[in-house]
Amino acid sequence: MKFIDKIVQHDKRRLFYTFEFFPPKTDQGFENLVARIGRMVGLNPLAISVTWGAGGTTKERSLDLAGLTQLEYGIDTILHLTCTNMEQGTVDAALREAKERGIENILALRGDPPRGEEHWIPTDSRFQYGVDLVRYIKSTPEFAHFCVGVAAYPDGHPDRDTNEDSELEYLKRKVEAGADFIITQLFYDVDNFLQWVEKVRAKGITVPIIPGVMPIQTYASFLRMTKLCATRVPPTLMSDLVPIRHDDQKVKDYGVKLAVEMIRKLQRGGIDGVHFCTLNLEKSVTRVLEALGLAGNIPTLANKLIADIPAPPERTVTPHTAADRATRELASAPQAELEAGKGELNSAADWDDFPNGRFGDFKSPAYGETDRWGSSALQSKTAISQWGNPKTIEDLTNMFLRYLHSKISTTPFSPTPLSPESLMIFPHLEKLTRRGWWTVGSQPAINGLPSTDEVVGWGPKGGYVYQKCFVEFFVEQKDVERIVKKVQEEGGGWVDFFAGNAKGELLTNIAEGGRNAVTWGVFPGQEIAQTTIIEKESFSSWRDEAFSIWSEWASFYRPGSQERTLLEGVRDQRWLVSLIHHDYMQPSALWTFLFKGENPLV
Repeated sequence: MKFIDKIVQHDKRRLFYTFEFFPPKTDQGFENLVARIGRMVGLNPLAISVTWGAGGTTKERSLDLAGLTQLEYGIDTILHLTCTNMEQGTVDAALREAKERGIENILALRGDPPRGEEHWIPTDSRFQYGVDLVRYIKSTPEFAHFCVGVAAYPDGHPDRDTNEDSELEYLKRKVEAGADFIITQLFYDVDNFLQWVEKVRAKGITVPIIPGVMPIQTYASFLRMTKLCATRVPPTLMSDLVPIRHDDQKVKDYGVKLAVEMIRKLQRGGIDGVHFCTLNLEKSVTRVLEALGLAGNIPTLANKLIADIPAPPERTVTPHTAADRATRELASAPQAELEAGKGELNSAADWDDFPNGRFGDFKSPAYGETDRWGSSALQSKTAISQWGNPKTIEDLTNMFLRYLHSKISTTPFSPTPLSPESLMIFPHLEKLTRRGWWTVGSQPAINGLPSTDEVVGWGPKGGYVYQKCFVEFFVEQKDVERIVKKVQEEGGGWVDFFAGNAKGELLTNIAEGGRNAVTWGVFPGQEIAQTTIIEKESFSSWRDEAFSIWSEWASFYRPGSQERTLLEGVRDQRWLVSLIHHDYMQPSALWTFLFKGENPLV
């Protein structure tokens, strides 16, 4: 059903809400997300939405997920779709596949700023802005049936290249092109949002506006998402959050309370629907709806009599219909005994509530990160201003060293400044980087520090956290061979490794199915929580992403240029290596292995 029709038909006395999900990077995460959505459908959202990666990078997974939710669970699904920086024909193919899957709703987005001026990028020249996609869908007979939504930015566009009046004018053009509804970027200043709505209405825009609400899950994810979305954060929010930032449970509780207060204030301001950015997590959203009195009305299906003639229809069902329904429900029902997160003291609803580190658990629906509106983490302006024009290996080494010394705040592989945790092992990271082993991920060994520790703490108060030391870096193949040999001869069973390249080759000393929990915590009344796990699937996913970053970075420079030749050469010739030392009681164990012994590697 078209989303706009559902909005019109819903009971105005009751808040409606939608859930936003992103496609996980791994098959196990995908399967567990489908099960999670199956549970959350019981909360009766008016619709759900599925995000779309920058340049169509998640095309297959986005379409598969949207198709499953639309067809298997029968929940009306809004497919996000970006139009810039995509190859010719991708937009048409995506719309056709969405149509084949029964999807009737599209959220039309621009995505990354168009790179059409770079003539070597083979993008579809028909699309420069989101309004172009709206106009195209609505003017093309094959696609005109779609209900189309657009994005709006109450706190201003994250590119910051337009003022508020220009943004409102642009929003009006998107609606005039045929947009049926508006979903806004997340925000935390409700007063500012309600004032913004008044300005939108003053422009003559009358379509429904659904505000984006993201319950705060962790302090780190809050900082990352508000930075990504250029969200204004009220000073009072930060003054509340900073004192509890090291207690993940308190942060999560605060996030629920804040979301409830925001929604009630929005309702008083005349807003009758909200769009939850779930981050693929369910517990906080469920708690918000419970607090609002909206989660207790899950319908239960009464048993029906199977009869050849269904009379009365509300009490009987034909054998054919009963068989079809049973087959469908058995196929789509989550398998409790196999589903990740089932245990005596935890449940599938909240087993991954405290993701920590880049890896997390590859089985988690929240594995990976969402960019919400289909924008890449890499931007050409950032590439030039932060990372310059590297023409030699030494230039790249110097860039990574500048990052370690906080002279630049990002690298293509690290979107935020060096963390205080990394400073604990700074001399070792610097030594590897000077050797030309460019470090892109690491953590120190930790043996039972309080969960409230300002540097490495996470999870609820009253617990203790543990970490195995690991480090990741890019090296040449000859160095991989040296590392493998040293692990075999001197590792003594304490050191595990993964090594992979852009061709998809993988080397490891870990048995098939082996899993390395490198971060875990012990908390009162809970099972041991393992929040960072490195194993074959998560490493392979990160390897593919890491080498795609080299490709994307290279694309900012002209074909044949020294910069592009260098970056593509690194992509094709280097390996990504992850080294883990299991002796978490010895902080220097990994570094002793690397730098000392019979054959020091560095």
